[in-house]
Amino acid sequence: MPNKPNTAREPNDSRTVAPATPRVITAEDASPVSRVLARAFTDDPMIRWFFPDDASRETAVGRYFTTLLTRQYAHHGVCERTDAAAAFWVPPEGREKAVPDAETVRELEEILGDRAALFRAAVEGAGEEAPTEDSWYLAVIGTDPAARGQGHGAALLRSGLAQADAAGLPAHLESSSANNLPFYEHFGFTVTGEARLPGGGPVVWSMRRPPRPANGV
Repeated sequence: MPNKPNTAREPNDSRTVAPATPRVITAEDASPVSRVLARAFTDDPMIRWFFPDDASRETAVGRYFTTLLTRQYAHHGVCERTDAAAAFWVPPEGREKAVPDAETVRELEEILGDRAALFRAAVEGAGEEAPTEDSWYLAVIGTDPAARGQGHGAALLRSGLAQADAAGLPAHLESSSANNLPFYEHFGFTVTGEARLPGGGPVVWSMRRPPRPANGV
């Protein structure tokens, strides 16, 4: 997806039993979902790069995810949650429409402050490296740290992958945490490339998973 670097934060729960059935995110969920994701990404290398101030990070990141959800992914993606996790997917038919409009970009840049230029450079780089094949793109996934290891992220990942498999399409994501790579590999993803964010930022790994037969997740 060429509109932003992917954000994924869900290590170490690939083998646990899912505690809840994923449900579609509604407009009323924006606030609790954003709070969950802000906590989920407090130690993520890419988020720390874009939001370096410890004191303001959680609030700013919550605003960031609220903007992405309400202005972008809720309209053109497949967004699901459990009580302690959330995931935003973009199917191929939503790819063009999910690119942020000028007002969304303005809001994001206001939230990012003096890191906005770095963010723009990262977005441009992500666009150049975006896969050209039709696929399901995992834009965001994260679990509240207090609930990691309980299967929330795994439940959301299985749900999205099942929809990609039903369509006979591969799935793509990027991760800025090396610790998360084994989690995704457990679900059939393999690393296809890596790149460092502009300005000396963290490394981001691109991953792809080919489609599987139904119930093959």
